[in-house]
Amino acid sequence: MHNSHDYTKKFSRISEQTSLHHLPDDQQLFTKDVASNYRFTLQELRQFVDVALDLNRWNQETISDIWNKLTTEQSNSRDRKKALFQQLQQRWLQLKSEPNCYPEHPPATATQNPTPVAISREKLGLGYCPVASDKTRCCNLLTLDAVENCGFDCSYCSIQSFYHDNQVIFDTSFADKLSSLELDPQQIYHIGTGQSSDSLMWGNNHQILDALIQFAQSNPNVILELKTKSANITHLKNVEMPSNIICTWSLNTQTIIQNEEHATASLERRLQAAREMADKGVVVGFHFHPIIHYSTWHQEYAALYKLLQQMFKPSEVAMVSLGTLTFIKPVMKKIRQRNFNSMILKMPLEEAAGKYSYPQETKLELFSHAYNSFSPDWHDEVFFYLCMEDHSMWQPVFGYYYPTNEIFEQAMKMSYLQTIQKRQHHG
Repeated sequence: MHNSHDYTKKFSRISEQTSLHHLPDDQQLFTKDVASNYRFTLQELRQFVDVALDLNRWNQETISDIWNKLTTEQSNSRDRKKALFQQLQQRWLQLKSEPNCYPEHPPATATQNPTPVAISREKLGLGYCPVASDKTRCCNLLTLDAVENCGFDCSYCSIQSFYHDNQVIFDTSFADKLSSLELDPQQIYHIGTGQSSDSLMWGNNHQILDALIQFAQSNPNVILELKTKSANITHLKNVEMPSNIICTWSLNTQTIIQNEEHATASLERRLQAAREMADKGVVVGFHFHPIIHYSTWHQEYAALYKLLQQMFKPSEVAMVSLGTLTFIKPVMKKIRQRNFNSMILKMPLEEAAGKYSYPQETKLELFSHAYNSFSPDWHDEVFFYLCMEDHSMWQPVFGYYYPTNEIFEQAMKMSYLQTIQKRQHHG
């Protein structure tokens, strides 16, 4: 016979290595009872808890509902625990494979509100894109940490795994360090500020936009990209913008925005802000990243692509990037631990280049639909690319591919520069 006291001590020890305490109290007690009854190992307990958290986030039946139903159906064989886990896994996978149906009016979500903190950083945060990988086709973007951490609360965001103190960091010496940065005048640089935070949501807080504008003016060989999900263009509308600053918007359907991109600007406000910047003569761009598969994705994304082409001329647009959900394990863990409804992990996940994403055929469907929704003049004048996807995806989606990251990088820079020069010439 098993000694229940010994397992109680073991459970106390191994449960600390799981996300058990993120479950509601009644589910914690249920999990402890089941784990004690079946003598769960650490791996089994972790799997059980993760399924329970997923069910809660997806607003599905609870872990106790499913487990009790399975135990009623399952005979008392010696391999009962193994059979129960197999059936639990099957039910979980079945739910993940069903198309997500988002509510038209989702309940309000309590979002994280990080605390703004101003400190003087020792070094300028300039480096390569934090998710860059030689396993995928990458544009070799340089990222500039004008601000660290984001005030928006998108359920899928990888930034949440980089910062753990719930603070937004403003560098009080950012302008000084940026102005003293020495760049090779013979080289073209593509630098983005939207990787560690949103580029525009903070406005000119701590004079970050003034510093970036001055930097772009002083370095005409830099293509500076400000990427955002906000509509906060108040400061940019009132200053003279260097032609080498590109303002880009991450876009999604309003269904995804209101269910998964918490606290961000609506689709209408994002598009209107982009339209105002284009009217000012600023080159704009659009990132459809992540494109998400759900029950009405086809018609809603089709409507969005059509609207974009109605609102903008291709000569005003530098790029359209396409990408989808890609997770690393720490981000998946963080999503499960958040106390909000989200179906972002309710999807079939396959390992790809050390990360987890949609199956290849789903990606091809999403990306091909997006690219084919744009007219030939957009294909000719706008730089389309896949962000951080396997190079084998390019040919079936676009009909062309870049054999190396360096050739991709150069093609992107040259296309952006041509768009900037045309906008300057035509006003």
